[in-house]
Amino acid sequence: MSKQHNILVINCGSSSLKFSIIDPHSEESLLSGLAECLGLAEAKISWKYAGEKFNAPLAPHSTHTDALTFVTDKILADYPQLKESIQAIGHRITHGGEKYHQPTLITEEVIGEVEKLFELAPLHNPANIMGVRAAQTAFPHLKAKNVAVFDTGFHATLPAHAYLYPLPISLYEQYGIRRYGFHGISHYYIAYKTAEQLGKPLSDLNMISCHLGNGASITAIKNGESIDTSMGFTPCEGLVMGTRCGDIDPALLIYLKQKLDLSTEETSNLINKQSGLLGLSGSSSDFRYITEHYEQDKNCRIALEVYIHRLVKYIGAYAMLLDNQLDAIVFTGGIGENSELVRRLVLEKLTILGFELDQQRNLAARFGNSGEITTEKSLHSAYVIPTNEELVIAKYTTAFFAA
Repeated sequence: MSKQHNILVINCGSSSLKFSIIDPHSEESLLSGLAECLGLAEAKISWKYAGEKFNAPLAPHSTHTDALTFVTDKILADYPQLKESIQAIGHRITHGGEKYHQPTLITEEVIGEVEKLFELAPLHNPANIMGVRAAQTAFPHLKAKNVAVFDTGFHATLPAHAYLYPLPISLYEQYGIRRYGFHGISHYYIAYKTAEQLGKPLSDLNMISCHLGNGASITAIKNGESIDTSMGFTPCEGLVMGTRCGDIDPALLIYLKQKLDLSTEETSNLINKQSGLLGLSGSSSDFRYITEHYEQDKNCRIALEVYIHRLVKYIGAYAMLLDNQLDAIVFTGGIGENSELVRRLVLEKLTILGFELDQQRNLAARFGNSGEITTEKSLHSAYVIPTNEELVIAKYTTAFFAA
C-alpha cells in the first residue's frame, strides 16, 4: 500500500465535507466518507472502507478543520499505510472565473483570487476554501501538493454567442460579466462515459447532460465540448433547484427589493436559499419529500410540475443546437440517477423528438445502477449514468504532478 500514489479528494459544502482516497490508476475508491451538519450541535461523520460502513458523532459545532482532523487522527490512524500512500490532495473549486480553467496548484495567490469570486458563488467558493485550509492544517507535509480543479473549467469552450449576456459589452470587458457554467467536472465525466458507452470518440459525441441534484444544470455537448449550459454568471441561473430559483425576470429582483425593502444580502438569500423547490412547496427542498407528497399536496405537485416544465424546455432548446446529431440524453446527479418519476415525466414530454421510454429499464436504473432507459425503437437514446466527480479530480491531480 505504501508504494501506491493515492489522491485524497476533498469536496466541501457550507456545512459538509466529502472526502475520498482514490487510486487514480485502478480508479478504485479505497476510503470515502462525509462529514455533515458542520457548525451545528449534531455534527457527525460517516465513512466506508473495505465494504464496511461506519459512523460517529463529531464534537458539537465542529468545523471543516475538525472534521479533517478526525479523518487523520481517528479514521486513518487505523490504516497508517493508507495514510502514507496519499501523495497529493485534489479540491473541487466551484468558480474559477475567467482566470482559471485548468487544474491549478493552490498557492496563497490562487486562494486570494478564488476569494475574490466569493460573491459570484456565495454558497460554494467560501466552503471550498475552508476545505483547502482544513487540508493544509491536517496534512501540513502536503501543503505544496494541493490542486484546485474548477467546476467552470469544462465550460471554457463556450462560444461568445453563448457566454455573452445582452448587456453593455463594457460590463464584460471591465468586470467579466458573462456565463461561466458549473458542474463542469460532472458534465465532463458524463460525456466521457457516454462516448465510451456508445463506442465512439469523445470528439464525435453530441449529447445533452442533465445533472440533477440539489443544485441542477443541463449542458449541450457538441463534438465532445460544452457549447451551452444553463447555469450562468453564478450557479443560481437556469433550472429549478432545491433552494435556488433558476431563471426569473431580472426586473423582478428590482421590484422585490423595493417592495419588500430588501437589502442586497436579503435579496441574495431569497433567490439562493429560500426559492426553488423549497419556495414553491413551502415545506421542503428535499426532492424525495416533493415526490412522496406530490399527489396529496398541491404545492408539492406544482413544484414538481414547474421543475419538469423548466427541464423539458431546456432539453428542447439544447436539442436544436446539435444540428440533428443528438446521440443521447443522460441523467445524473442524486435526482437524475434515482428518480424514475422525473425521467418518466421528462421523456413522456419528449416524444416529439422521437424518444420512447422503456419503463422497466427506467425502474431498473436506480440506486447506483446505470443503463439505457429508452426502447429499441426510440429515435434517440436516454441513459442513466452515475457521476463520479471525485475520480475526475483524482485523475486531474495525478496528471498535474506527472506532467
